Amino acid sequence: MAETIPIIELDGRTGEGGGQLVRIACALAAVASQPIRITNVRGNRESRGGLKSQHVTAIQYLAEATGADVSGLSAGSHTLEFHPQLRPSELASRSIKIAADSPAASTMLIFQAVFPFLLLAGNSKGEAVRLEISGGTNVSFSLSFEYLDQVLLPTLQEAFGVRVERRLLRRGWSLGKQQRGAVEFRFTPLRPGEPLRLRKEGTVYGGENALLGDVDEVEEIDVSMIVPEQMQESLEGALEQNLQDLFPNAKVEFKLTEDSGADSRIYVLLVAKAKGGKVRWGRDSLQSMPKKPRGKGKGGLPTPSALSESIAGNLSRKLYSEVVVGGAVDEFLQDQLVIFQALAEGRTSFPRSDAKDGLEQGMTKLAMDGKMSKRAVDKPFGEGSTHTSTARWVASKLLPDVAWYGDGRVCEGVGIHMEK
Repeated sequence: MAETIPIIELDGRTGEGGGQLVRIACALAAVASQPIRITNVRGNRESRGGLKSQHVTAIQYLAEATGADVSGLSAGSHTLEFHPQLRPSELASRSIKIAADSPAASTMLIFQAVFPFLLLAGNSKGEAVRLEISGGTNVSFSLSFEYLDQVLLPTLQEAFGVRVERRLLRRGWSLGKQQRGAVEFRFTPLRPGEPLRLRKEGTVYGGENALLGDVDEVEEIDVSMIVPEQMQESLEGALEQNLQDLFPNAKVEFKLTEDSGADSRIYVLLVAKAKGGKVRWGRDSLQSMPKKPRGKGKGGLPTPSALSESIAGNLSRKLYSEVVVGGAVDEFLQDQLVIFQALAEGRTSFPRSDAKDGLEQGMTKLAMDGKMSKRAVDKPFGEGSTHTSTARWVASKLLPDVAWYGDGRVCEGVGIHMEK
């Protein structure tokens, strides 16, 4: 009789208590063939909580790919059980199409949920995976295609050598009239027996000078603007002025300027780059233009020009604040990398605070005698946002052999891989 794997239970109100907990838990459960039960799904959200369309879509794919037994897989469900049966190496189809029920469901969050499983789905032939996801590409409270394209995926390539070709087929918005978009990805999964690992074994990501607390280290700032045509000129000028004031040594490059087609759709992404683009920090804004713009007089709504000044000033200051914190990643990138740290072989660090000496000394001590204090994982922990600390907790629950040191700044991953 086959041995029954004990189910792991997670309270969906833990830490950030939202959809991120669900995505990471199901992604790692699929990778490790580990049954899970999540109660109080998205229990910390002000709305009624429960699964949203994008969660159902991602988990439905993982359930089909792993031959899983699932219960509670419907929008609004507050309890989910997921019992995967097949390993990533048993993936049947390498040409995959996933369509969210709602055009407002984030294609990027669906990608984050299924990508770890597919990354480990290599076969002896080295066949590539082609993945197409339809839904929203610029959606409130989720990363955009531009952020994934310019920050997350370049960092995965720089740190782990993971190369993902990506192409925006159609743009999809959650603001204004809903519009379904689509994104295509193509990548070659890790081969059987090959774990995920840093490109330079045993180093802190970014090398000795990764922790940057000085804006003078920023060499370039890329700007992407998808805004109404009448805003483009004023916003470009305001951004250039604000960024030059805050980052005097940086070259400002307008990487993308596109007409959003509606006043309800204003999206801007700023990406600060250092070390030849190896280290990146991103900050973005998604909003609508106030209706019936009038003059800036008392009680009036801002004109497009005044709105451009406001957006440029606020977003530039947020990027500046992100860089001067120090560290190798921004607030959002740090939590998105936790799952890859847990899966990887060896020690990784993607810190977001300027404590370089302490980190280097701790890494040296850990390498020499293994006596750096191991962090308890009974609840969300470590530096960074609530999303980051929750991600560490979920990863540790699903992969108990993961070890965290120095307030979560250093991760000893499990080096999970599929058998040859």
